[in-house]
Formats: sequence, structure tokens, C-alpha cells
Amino acid sequence: MRIGELSTQTDTPARSLRYYEEQGLIEPKRLHNGYRDYDDYLVDRVIQIRGLLEAGLPTRIIKQILPCLDKPRTIHFADATPEMLATLQRERDQMTRRIECLIRNRNAIDGYLGAVSELA
Repeated sequence: MRIGELSTQTDTPARSLRYYEEQGLIEPKRLHNGYRDYDDYLVDRVIQIRGLLEAGLPTRIIKQILPCLDKPRTIHFADATPEMLATLQRERDQMTRRIECLIRNRNAIDGYLGAVSELA
């Protein structure tokens, strides 16, 4: 598929898709005319990348863990250094704090909506 199709299917700007390619997160084929040709599996990959970015992971970490996310039951990460593991633990802990904050905010909105609904 062409970049516009992938952009539409993943709700991701083409500029972001080119950035993901530049960062080594996705790798489209090139047609004889130089156009990018994206395999169908990249739809899920781009959605996964966006989720990880929205969770706060930097692209350098995403690039390292993407191979593990394809087949989580067969994780073989031979070059995992203590520094990388510490970085992943920090990122995970930051995600946990963001999740807790989002849950508190969602609960507050639920409470507000419940109170307003009773008045209506």
C-alpha cells in the first residue's frame, strides 16, 4: 500500500510515517519509481508504535523492543545491557504513574458526570 493508505488506516500523518522509517521503526519496500510500498502488517506495527510513543517511550527504546513485541512468548534479547534494563524499568514506572493519574482523572470526570446527570 502507498503512504497515504497507511496514513489513513492508522490515522497517522505521512510525515510521522517517514519519521518512523528514518528512525528504523518501519521499513517499507521501494518500488522501481522510488515510491514507498508498505506491507499490510505495518498497519498494526504503526498503531503499536503510536501507542508506545503516546505512553512516553522514546523511539530509541521502541526500536530496541519492537522485535520482542511481535512474539512476546519467544523473547530473545541477547544484547540487553543492565543500563537498558534500568531504562525500561524507569519507563515502565513512569507509565504506571501516568496510568494512575489517568484513572484518577477518569474517576473525577465520572463523578462530575454522575452529579450533573442527577441534576438534569
